[in-house]
Amino acid sequence: MRKHRQARGLSQEKLAELADLHRTYIADIERGTRNVGVINIVRLAQALNLSPARLLKELVPPEEWKAGVVPP
Repeated sequence: MRKHRQARGLSQEKLAELADLHRTYIADIERGTRNVGVINIVRLAQALNLSPARLLKELVPPEEWKAGVVPP
């Protein structure tokens, strides 16, 4: 998610504002210390002009794809 945010020239604070979330929530997601709910994935995807599926695939570590959490 960080690469998409930075590519769009957005600060964590601005992305949080666009997605109607708190800045610390964005920081936690980028550090991988926060589980993200479906509604917030949709909010973040919309704020980043991405599909929720693309953002979800990037938020879930590749080792979990093999475990069947996210289809490849």
